[in-house]
Order: sequence, then C-alpha cells, then structure tokens
Amino acid sequence: MKILHTSDWHLGNVLHGRKRYDEYERFLHWLVGCIRDEQIDVLLIAGDIFDTTAPSNRAQELYFHFLNRVAAIHGLQVVVTGGNHDSPSLLNAPKPLLRQLRIHVIGAVTPDVSDEVILLQSGDSLESVIVCAVPYLRDRDIRTVEPGESIDDKMTKIQEGISDHYRQVWTVAESLRGDRAIPIIAMGHLFLAGCSPNGDERVRELYIGTLDGVDPGSILHGFDYLALGHLHEHRKVAGNPWCRYSGAPIPLGFGEAGQEKKVVVIDLFEGGTRSIREITVPCFLRLQKIQGAISAIEQTLRELGAEEEQVWVEVVAESDSTAAGLQARLHEVVRNSPVEILKIENAALTKAVLRAMEEGEHLGDLDERDVFSRCLDEHGITGGDRDQLFALFQEILVAVREEDHYAE
Repeated sequence: MKILHTSDWHLGNVLHGRKRYDEYERFLHWLVGCIRDEQIDVLLIAGDIFDTTAPSNRAQELYFHFLNRVAAIHGLQVVVTGGNHDSPSLLNAPKPLLRQLRIHVIGAVTPDVSDEVILLQSGDSLESVIVCAVPYLRDRDIRTVEPGESIDDKMTKIQEGISDHYRQVWTVAESLRGDRAIPIIAMGHLFLAGCSPNGDERVRELYIGTLDGVDPGSILHGFDYLALGHLHEHRKVAGNPWCRYSGAPIPLGFGEAGQEKKVVVIDLFEGGTRSIREITVPCFLRLQKIQGAISAIEQTLRELGAEEEQVWVEVVAESDSTAAGLQARLHEVVRNSPVEILKIENAALTKAVLRAMEEGEHLGDLDERDVFSRCLDEHGITGGDRDQLFALFQEILVAVREEDHYAE
C-alpha cells in the first residue's frame, strides 16, 4: 500500500495583502497529478488545510474542488485531520457526505476515541492499513483547569493529556489489528521537542508553557509512521525517518523563501517491510528577501528583472531616506518588470524608532498608530503635515482591516 503525507496548505493565505489563489490552484493540480502518477492508495492531510477558521469562499472552493477530483481516482482513500488554524465545525460539516467518497474527516477530538481509528482497505481487500487520525488537541480537550495552577502544572497536564490520547488510540488500533499483520500509522498536529520552528514567524508552540515541545517518545508507541503537521519546513523528528513533518507545500512567508518544499510517500509492503521517499514540490511563485545597502538592493532587483520570472520581493534596506523616498526609488527600479516588491522595511528607521521608545516600553505594547507616530517624530514632521499624514494613515488602517474581514 502506498501512502502520501502532506499538511499545512493554509488555503487562503494572504502575503502582505496579495491573495495567492493562483499558486494554490497550481499546487493542487500538481498534487492530483502526483497522486495519479505515484498510484497512491491513501492520502493523509495532517491539519491546517485553511489559513483561518473563517476561510473565504474561494479557499473553500479550492478545497472541495480538489476533493472532488481525487474522489474520482480509483481506489484512493483520503484522511483529513484538523489543525490549529482550522474550524472543526467547518471541516466536519460535510463529513457524512465525504465518507461516501472514501474521504474521512476528523476535524476535532471525538467523544469516542475509537472514532479516530480508521481501518482502510484497498479495493480488493488484500491490503489494509490502520490510521489513527489524531487532530490538533486543544487545551480544553486534554486537561481540566483547577484553581491555583502554576504554568508548570499546566505544562505537565498538557504533556500527560497528549501522551494519554496517543496511548488510547494506539490501544484501540492494536485491538482492531488483532493478530493480523496490518501496519498502524498515526497523524498529529503538534509541536514536538527538538524541532525548533524556523521560517514563518507565525509558527509558535501550540500549548501555553510547552516551550520545549512534546516528548516524541511519549507518543510514538509502535506506530509504523507518524505523519505530522504544524511546522512549515520539512523535517524528521530527532533524525527518525518514520516520524516527520511534511512541511507546507508553498512558502507562507519570506522567512521560508528558498526552502525546498516536499510531500512524503511511504510504501508499506507485505511482511512488514517499508520504504520512504521525499518528492519535491515545484515552486509556483518565487519569493525572495533582499537585505543590505540601497545600492546593492537596486542591483539585485535589476538582475531579478532581467530573468523574466515572476518574483515577489521583501526588502530590508539600510538607508537614511524617508519611507516615501525609499519606496519611490525602489519601485522605479522594478517598473515594467516581473518583479513586485510587496514590503519595504527601512532597518535604520526601525532601529531609530526602537531607540526612541521610552524605557520600559516594548514593541508589543504599541499599536500601529503608536509606531506611526514614532516614525513621524523621528523625521521631525509636525503641524498640519503631521495631522494630514496621520489622518491618511488611519484611513489606510480602516481600509486594510475591512478588506481582511470581507475578503473572499
């Protein structure tokens, strides 16, 4: 039996105001082709299908169109588990209908843990695999709150709750297998110890206090493979090839630019032998982060433009120019080229604003208006010009927030 593991699609992801539906459409089209070419029997999607709990209509359309296409692939079965970005109720709503298409959805922890243990059989019933489809385990699912608890108490309860949940699904799976030689695979959406999150700054530990992550040894048991989601970079856990994160299939931020994105294919053979392969996902839209002096950045932008490949760029410049002057200068360089600058940060100005912050203040204590006000102070802008710029800035803030709220 051949299994493909993927996760962290984050359908509907927006990068500095730019929607990415075309990228996702191309990825999903590629994935359907990969499933057909590799003759996959089981597709595992380990959480964070969507970027938010209220995905746009277009993001949902991409998801269901993909499921419709793979449902037509003879013999393929699909298991979808919810991640911390997903709405359990949204994933679970079409669950009875999708089950008729051999698509099994576990959006959140089930009242009966045995419902998370699924026996999948091939069309001729000669090959089988048991999948422990464990979704993202929310705090309320795995621990009870007691008065006077310390952070350490919470951490201990969370660790114990996660370990106990995997012990329960393992016990159910072993009982279901009996004396048959059926491999058992587990899924999970969590942060394991020894896997420092790199890349996208939005990846954080999922449970309060568990700064070191969950001990892998507490959940591995005898699983033949542990298919994980949450970290966006493909990686093995503690060097174990049978316990790994597939990673996000497209870079979700400029911190992930240049990462090689992958899906994982596991072959399970009769007699208990197994093999594993990584398949590189094509790059559907290039991201590049450019840092340094303004002259070097301009040269790099010209070189990118000459390549005639669409590129989205984030710039971190060391410059004494005003924000408006820096933007005008750099956008002029890429005019009429396939290079698009999505974000420009003046590192020198950022450092100056941080230096100007009052003692005891932290950047996290300031909202957007506070930061903009400090920028105006740094440039010595006062009087009517300051009032006009601040009014325009507030208009932009309102427009951006409304766009985020009503985006489709």
